[in-house]
Amino acid sequence: MSSSHREVEHTISVDVPAKDVYRLIAEVVNWPQVFPPTIHVDQVEQGPDFERIRIWAIANGEVRAWTSRRELDPVGLRIDFRQQVTQPPVASMHGTWIIEPTTGSRSLVRLLHEYRAIDDDPEQLAWLDRAVDTNSRSELAALKANVEAAADAGERLTFTFEDSVTVAGSGKDVYDFLNEAQSWQTRLPHVARVTLTEDEPGLQTLEMETRIADGSTHTTKSIRVCFPHQRIVYKQLTLPALMTLHTGRWLITPGPAAGEVTVSSQHTVTINEANITAVLGTGADTAQARAFVRKALGTNSLTTLRHAKDYAETVR
Repeated sequence: MSSSHREVEHTISVDVPAKDVYRLIAEVVNWPQVFPPTIHVDQVEQGPDFERIRIWAIANGEVRAWTSRRELDPVGLRIDFRQQVTQPPVASMHGTWIIEPTTGSRSLVRLLHEYRAIDDDPEQLAWLDRAVDTNSRSELAALKANVEAAADAGERLTFTFEDSVTVAGSGKDVYDFLNEAQSWQTRLPHVARVTLTEDEPGLQTLEMETRIADGSTHTTKSIRVCFPHQRIVYKQLTLPALMTLHTGRWLITPGPAAGEVTVSSQHTVTINEANITAVLGTGADTAQARAFVRKALGTNSLTTLRHAKDYAETVR
């Protein structure tokens, strides 16, 4: 191995058939719900056996974005990837997911990376070493947990729901209200405190203290990726005690009539089963936790949607 680049491999054994593991890795738009470092994935181009994707993910505590091409081989249970548009300090990065059946119900997942740092800088290469190792271990552990949980016949902890309103106004004005989260403390009754930073256009860190129906508050931290006048997607990094995952999306689409837009708020949540009784009391179960989270998030989302509607319908 040259000192100017790396070839590394990470592996994990999974108690699930190889084809099921392959399917989870291949469904890249679901990665934010599967892999902790991944914030958002867009499919830029798609063919019968390839795709080009844009990924936003955390590396060594920093949010990075890149574009990759993936070659999909469902028969060989293999996915090759290569970054086409990189972000410093990456000069080049490519690799492979390989899923090997070990028995009919068990498989070995191999994740290979080969990469170089810009100008072969040793400090930047060390940064990449840490990022690739940390993220690979995190992704494989999460892959194992998610694919094995999906194979379990027990109650589902992960669910998705959506609320929407119709606005007789401009989609741009709705987007501005949702994008300008630094103003939510004065615009939204359930927001007690908010801090928004945007070090580069369209990539935001949002820290917020939110009130819920019983009068208590909880603090969350989210990374938001903003697509002007169309959508804002986000992933919470600091979560309330009752959740282990929360991703979301604000989407603005044409409405049912001319001059109208439909604005929706979608949430995908995984319940933290270990904290159900601590939060909801002895005897509480998964169904009650789902209902509690659905009501709490839905109430706040609808409040935000209605205030965005009022803003867009009255702004001049």
